[in-house]
Amino acid sequence: MTFDPRAAAVAIAAQHRNREAFANLSGDLAPPTIDDAYDAQEALAETWVSERGPVIGRKIATTTRVMQELMGIDHPCGGLIYQKTVHETGAALKRDTFVNVMIECELAVTLGQDLPAKSDAYTRDEVRAAVGTVMAAFELIEDRNAVYKTSDARTLIADNAWNGGIVVGQDVTVDRDFELNALRGATMVNGRPHGEGLSDDPMGALAWVANLAIARKQPMTKGMTVITGSLIPTFAVEAGDRIHFEIDHIGTVDLSIT
Repeated sequence: MTFDPRAAAVAIAAQHRNREAFANLSGDLAPPTIDDAYDAQEALAETWVSERGPVIGRKIATTTRVMQELMGIDHPCGGLIYQKTVHETGAALKRDTFVNVMIECELAVTLGQDLPAKSDAYTRDEVRAAVGTVMAAFELIEDRNAVYKTSDARTLIADNAWNGGIVVGQDVTVDRDFELNALRGATMVNGRPHGEGLSDDPMGALAWVANLAIARKQPMTKGMTVITGSLIPTFAVEAGDRIHFEIDHIGTVDLSIT
């Protein structure tokens, strides 16, 4: 039977409405290929834009070797960011809004110019020239209590790579030659140090996302936001938590969970 991405999208949308735990799509609903999974993700967007607003950016997931081995793939995965799921620093978000929310601490960029389709792939230098502003950001990972070791990457992609929104700090403009790789980031939870790390090839991530968008015939345009991967391992939060994240030379972002 031919795979129907819309049927898969309907199933995923229903799982979210019913607050069900994440489960791999099976039978006729399971995307046979990665391309089929992105077809389902885009079909899901046709439903979600009415409640979450238009797509205003993209995310990249499973960038590390450890996560790729865990998910049984050898490449990153992309997802979409919706306008109404973007929150400003200082936001207070209800824990019960999510089935299970995890936090990633990221370097985000906003494009200062379009990245249209072209004959060859975008390079790090080419996308760096397109960066307009940068900022510290949180990604809200809605994994719906997934068991990571048994989660199939194709269903992960169809489920929008588990993106439940982002929280962004103040955007800043940096010089074109300012190095965005190996920037130090540090997180505090409830006033106590939680962890620190370095940005890891964010322009490689941006180039990958730009090329994915073109492959999906949806090139990114000026003003879109991309989160480029977490500086710090993903962590869980509970109601009452206050999270602060700072990237050297870039800025801070704050989030409260109620």
